[in-house]
Amino acid sequence: MNADQNEFDGRCHCGTVRFHARLSDGLNSARRCDCSLCRMRGAVVVSARLQDLQITAGAEALTLYQFHTKTAKHYFCSKCGIYTHHQRRSNPEQFGINAACLEGVSPFDFAEVVVCDGVQHPSDEQTSEKRSETVGVLRFVPDDGSSYQEHR
Repeated sequence: MNADQNEFDGRCHCGTVRFHARLSDGLNSARRCDCSLCRMRGAVVVSARLQDLQITAGAEALTLYQFHTKTAKHYFCSKCGIYTHHQRRSNPEQFGINAACLEGVSPFDFAEVVVCDGVQHPSDEQTSEKRSETVGVLRFVPDDGSSYQEHR
């Protein structure tokens, strides 16, 4: 995996939704969130500016889901149910893109993924007190010491 690669084609599981993305910081922007939706979804996401994601096929099959403040916009394929991307609440000028939807990328390619605090979201803060925006790190350690890529 080349963490600095920033151009990817991607798709949902069934291939109905297809897209091209230019990532803001390649795969180095990988992270997870601990909000209620992200905990259940379990995706590793990478960042792209809004103008750097082009849906190339299947836009009509995308389904929108919003909750709580309805600021974030979460998109899923209506055929296979796979979450492909979302417009962020923390930065509405960015998309979080499901890394597992990118060609040649697996969430198990990332040895460590920062976990962001979505439970106590910065937009919900009623205080000017500075706090950490991360709550931990998720690690993947192959059981035999070899990389996951070698076994796909």
